[in-house]
Formats: sequence, C-alpha cells, structure tokens
Amino acid sequence: MIAASRVQGGGESGALPAFPMGIEICKTAQGLAVIKKPGMELVIWRRTLSSDLQTWIERLDASCLPDIRVLVQPRDLHAALEPHLEDCVMPAGEMRDLLLHDIAALVTAFATITGRAWVDVRLKRVNTDACWKFHRDSVETRLLTTYRGHGTQWVQPINADQALREQTCFKGKIEQLQAHDVAIFRGSSAGRGRGIVHRSPPILGTGQTRLLLVLNLAQ
Repeated sequence: MIAASRVQGGGESGALPAFPMGIEICKTAQGLAVIKKPGMELVIWRRTLSSDLQTWIERLDASCLPDIRVLVQPRDLHAALEPHLEDCVMPAGEMRDLLLHDIAALVTAFATITGRAWVDVRLKRVNTDACWKFHRDSVETRLLTTYRGHGTQWVQPINADQALREQTCFKGKIEQLQAHDVAIFRGSSAGRGRGIVHRSPPILGTGQTRLLLVLNLAQ
C-alpha cells in the first residue's frame, strides 16, 4: 500500500467492472496488475492522497514544481530525484518525503507489473496545452497520475476513431481521470488497434500548472 494515499471504498484487492470490457476500476495498487490480462486496455485505481499532501502540492509556487526525466531502478528512485528537487527549490521536509515515497511506490508497482528492472520516470510541470490532441501513445504500457491540476482526458474505445478524426470538434462523451487517480493503460505498441485514445486537458489561459507523473518501459 502507498502510505501517502487513502484508498476510496476499501475492501479487497482486485478490479470492479465499471466500464465496457477491457476497462476496469480497481480499489488498490495491486489491482493495477489486471492490465496484464488479455484484452485489457485501461485500469484505473481510484484513490485520494492525504489532505496534507494535497494542500502542500497545491500551494507550492509553480516555479518549485519539477520537470524531470530519469531512467532508474526502483531502489534508486530517491537518490535519482532528490538532486533535481533541490535544483527547482522544492521545499524539503515531510511533505516532499511523502511525495517521493508515493512516486517510489508507483515506480515499484509499475516495474513489478511489467516485469522490468528499469523504469523511465517523467515528473512533468505542465502549464500549456501540450498534448492537447486526442492520440494514442506509441508505447506498450504507460502509467499516469496527476499530482496537481486536472487529470488526463480519455474516450472509450467505441468513440476512439471519431475523437481522433474530429479532435476539438468531437462532441461525444469525454472521460476524465479524477484528481490523483492512477491509470495504467496500453498504447499502440501493444498491437494493431490497441491503445486508449486520450489527451491532456486544455489549460492554456487558465493560470493552472499541472504536475504529472508518467512511467514508461525503458527502451
């Protein structure tokens, strides 16, 4: 279990059906492993970070938010990120330690689920409409969570082709990850016709700065 978070709903590990086949909601970090089942495209862990950590992240000056990319083994995560957090003057202390602990736990979970020793870790400060287009990522498996700001938007597979064609004109249903949800999903490299179509939420002109964690398989 990730100490910095509180699981919504409680109960046993595993996934609960909430969407069409291939998309599931889970109650715990362990439930993310459902992505390994044949035909799975997206698994979402609904969770809530501790209120103290949420408040601390939201109140940080945007200039203190990191923009980092490192290739690490889970055991080396803290040592790899600490110098970068110092460089961006993210305040040291209990809250920063909690954030690092949460990231490390997600990196460990991702490495375990994918069976890889190394993980490509990106902790991104986003204040533009980067990745605003609906798209499929050219990856096999990716994990996302947003620590600050709006979560990633996505569409169900039945609407994927329409969203890709129409982009900003798309009027169909757009799903959105809730604050601090953890999503693990398949990309186009998982096979022909695979991959969840998604986009970053448009924020240009709102003054919002997001903090997004992206975990990929090492290339």
